[in-house]
Amino acid sequence: MRRSELVDLNAFMVVAEEQSFTRAAARLGTSQSTLSHTIRRLEASLNVRLLTRTTRRVSPTQAGERLLSTLVPALDTIADEIASISELSDKPAGTVRITTSEHAATTLLWPALKKLLPQYPDLHVELAIETGLTDIVAERFDAGVRLEETVARDMIAVPIGPPLRMVVAGAPSYFKSHPAPVTPHDLSQHSCINFRLPTAGGIYAWELEKGHRALRVRVDGQLTFNSPQMILQAAVDGFGLAYLMEDQIAACLEDQRLVCVLEDWCPPFPGYRLYYPNRRQSSAAFRLVVDALRYREK
Repeated sequence: MRRSELVDLNAFMVVAEEQSFTRAAARLGTSQSTLSHTIRRLEASLNVRLLTRTTRRVSPTQAGERLLSTLVPALDTIADEIASISELSDKPAGTVRITTSEHAATTLLWPALKKLLPQYPDLHVELAIETGLTDIVAERFDAGVRLEETVARDMIAVPIGPPLRMVVAGAPSYFKSHPAPVTPHDLSQHSCINFRLPTAGGIYAWELEKGHRALRVRVDGQLTFNSPQMILQAAVDGFGLAYLMEDQIAACLEDQRLVCVLEDWCPPFPGYRLYYPNRRQSSAAFRLVVDALRYREK
């Protein structure tokens, strides 16, 4: 096989995965016209059509599906071998791709990575900030970062942060005209700031727990956001009660711009886990990143 043919096959695989020439071109670092020419050249050399193009998407033909069934595992094997060879180097090298939430990225991943990366100039890390769950195998990520409760049981899961806690909080100015709630049922008498889930589109129900009693409380108020930062700002400005991660509002609690209520209904829960399938842990670069992120109690 000529080198150009391998390049063309890889381009075809990326287009099929992205179902878009525009996204595939961006991922490959080339122009859309160059990528289209590459696919036409491959189809001409094989004398068969590999992709069906519509106004909305690109999808493999029957011949394309057959080629992909052989191509994807073959290229995965090549990638794994390249990763294994990199271990022979004195310095770990390569790219580690991780899908994560913005909260985990800012509070855990970046603080660890900014210490690690200067020591290893040949190590590259790509963080994809996403709100929903991602199939890390299908999307070719090395690992994902999510809360423990959402990680599939067949994944290897490594703790990368301490237990977390959601809290109910409001501004002193708000409590001047509203008595602090004593039980979750009192929230019906309060203006609460709702959070619309970015992926499902529904309104998040506040999850409160005390002892063996767990409640999902639907709250009401004038404001709904899909951004925790906007919820925080509105709460500080006195527009109602917010339900947010405690570490997100720590500075506001410290300077008393916000005050916590219903604390006995807000227990801690297991924090973030870095998860990956067993076959994705072979490279030295990946193991280095995992070790840097691993949570160690102080």
